Amino acid sequence: MRHLFAAMSAALFAAPAFAAIPRDGALGFQPAATRIAERIHSFHTFLLWIIIPTTIFVLALLLWVIIFHNKRANPTPRKFSHNTLIEVIWTVVPALILVGIASQSFPNLYYQDVPPNLQTVQEKASKLLADGKSAQYESFVKEYNPDAAAKGFINVKAQGNQWNWTYTYPDIVDDAGYPLEFVSNPLQTGLSTDSKAGVRNLSVDYPMVVPAGRYVRYYTAAADVIHSFAVPSFGIKTDAVPGRLNEGWFLVDQPGVYYGQCSELCGVNHAFMPIEVRVVPQAQFDRWSQLMLAGDYDAALASVQAIASVEPASKFAAITK
Repeated sequence: MRHLFAAMSAALFAAPAFAAIPRDGALGFQPAATRIAERIHSFHTFLLWIIIPTTIFVLALLLWVIIFHNKRANPTPRKFSHNTLIEVIWTVVPALILVGIASQSFPNLYYQDVPPNLQTVQEKASKLLADGKSAQYESFVKEYNPDAAAKGFINVKAQGNQWNWTYTYPDIVDDAGYPLEFVSNPLQTGLSTDSKAGVRNLSVDYPMVVPAGRYVRYYTAAADVIHSFAVPSFGIKTDAVPGRLNEGWFLVDQPGVYYGQCSELCGVNHAFMPIEVRVVPQAQFDRWSQLMLAGDYDAALASVQAIASVEPASKFAAITK
């Protein structure tokens, strides 16, 4: 009760914290919470500058053909079968466009798919600073965080089940050596008796919790059919396949609540398989993990209902959704 009382007291005197949820009438992506998502958004904008002119050009060609080469405007059509210059152009130009897209796409795919070597990140950042290459250092730390790298990975396994998630923290173990593990169930399953608490079809009873400003390496697997672990604000989507262990990573600096859903059709309740991730400061994460290991799940949940700011001088920010 004391943990619940403390969380409720903090919520009474605080402003709402950041929560990444879909908004009615919103356009575009949800706000990016990771560098992975930022790069995806930039790539999306880059593609728009290619797709829009291409679409307009093709539309103009169609209109030109419709207007000037219909039966009325051109009753006697010319008869020819080849034009070497045009054939070269329509082969070379699309190929060059694809090369340009690949030059941006492949680095993004590699960045998302390969968890960074944290030792290499620290060494490279230190070398750039030692060599006085400030511009290269700033560019590098925009992509990789050497301070977070020094703290190591937080490892989490997300196993998809019909229709919930099992989260395992292999590095957080109890006195007997068993890792922290729990099942995260949806609060709503499309029934009239569903709970009205939380965000509709997105909230869960026990969310995944990770610390802010830390590299998180997640593994996905499935107990039955193929699922997919996806959180739009993080820019991640990794299939959870029975008999196979896939992995990915992310780093979130801003504490808050982030939502996702299973993104692979997995059965009748596929629509009710949400993912709720609470990103909290390290001290709050440590407290949560201690309570979870002790088996006091309700107290652990209460301890992350209000999410503290990363700045010591800031008050708690209440999550009321």
